[in-house]
Amino acid sequence: MKFKLTFWKTVAFAIMGIGLVALVQRYALGLGATTNLADTFPWGLWIGFDILVGVGLAAGGFTIAATVYVFNIERFRPILRPTILTAFLGYLLVIAGLMADLGRPWAIWHAMIMWNTHSVMFEVAWCVMLYTTVLALEFSPVIFERFNLEKPLKIVKAITIPLVITGVILSTLHQSSLGSLFLIIPGRMHPLWYSNIIPFLFIISCVGAGLAMTIFESFLSSRAFGREVELPLLSELAKVLVVVLALFFTVRFQDLMNRDALKYVFEPTYQSGMFALEIILGVILPLTLLLFTKVRNSKRGLFYAAVFVLFGFVANRLNTAITSMEQWPTRTYIPSWQELFITLGLAAFGFVAFAYIAKNFKVFGEKSHHEVEEQAEVAESSHRSRALRAVVAK
Repeated sequence: MKFKLTFWKTVAFAIMGIGLVALVQRYALGLGATTNLADTFPWGLWIGFDILVGVGLAAGGFTIAATVYVFNIERFRPILRPTILTAFLGYLLVIAGLMADLGRPWAIWHAMIMWNTHSVMFEVAWCVMLYTTVLALEFSPVIFERFNLEKPLKIVKAITIPLVITGVILSTLHQSSLGSLFLIIPGRMHPLWYSNIIPFLFIISCVGAGLAMTIFESFLSSRAFGREVELPLLSELAKVLVVVLALFFTVRFQDLMNRDALKYVFEPTYQSGMFALEIILGVILPLTLLLFTKVRNSKRGLFYAAVFVLFGFVANRLNTAITSMEQWPTRTYIPSWQELFITLGLAAFGFVAFAYIAKNFKVFGEKSHHEVEEQAEVAESSHRSRALRAVVAK
């Protein structure tokens, strides 16, 4: 296949190149010399974006997989493989971001043999490792089909449903547990983000982000690969997204009222401004847009609504990990250029990897069982018609 260097490919490779330089510096010079992390801000951009955001955006994997395999809603099968690929690449990049953030990344394997069952981080570490393995197995049929490996393909297909169920359990556990990490610092976080139900808020928001990411990825891939958008399926996802956004908004504000924290929304502070940005642009605006049938049935309307949801999700995770712990302007955190370009480099690598795999493997075009049966019936009917015409002609 001929390689054509386009503008966006040039940008992506340039960002990856700078990110690689920054990564080399990080490992050669250490965290102190290359980041703005400190004792007051040990968790910065890499935890806030690479981990909290990356894991959440990959939630479409277990959502769509459960829809197709567990609930047997076959009409969503055409968007299953690209969603699984997005989730798999997302988790690989999360692991890469974690390796950059850890002070001693070579000791990451300790979680496998040094069990601390009372630690939330222990549970998150095991769930991420196991779910990444599950995603690799769920995506493996694409590889096996490409190289005509029939025996392993049959094995994986035979265990698909148990795999998907395991993946749903693991993903649900660590999506909420990432919120549990913040439960130990009630005195450190701003009341607008600290809550006893933050694990529940995390799981609701990640389902919404996963659905929005599925819509977002579908539109980008349709433009990149010249394929038609599965508009009826995405419109159905948008209906579910409306319910999820409404649930998140209701629970979020009910929690603020229960904790007597709603008053902080109206204070003229940096935190209230960031909270307003997160809620208005990331929840209220897309929820309002998606309530209209015309928007849900419009390619452009769906795309922009999904972008706003993703913006709100990213803002929520960054606000939780960073803004909530800042005391503007006496204690703030701004990522270094190394932190920024390592993150951008990982994101660019994810886009490039998705494009390469989608072009060289059968990621798109998988038909549902219903479509296969319909095609078989049409073929059989056509064969009978030809046979009848042949008999009449004689």
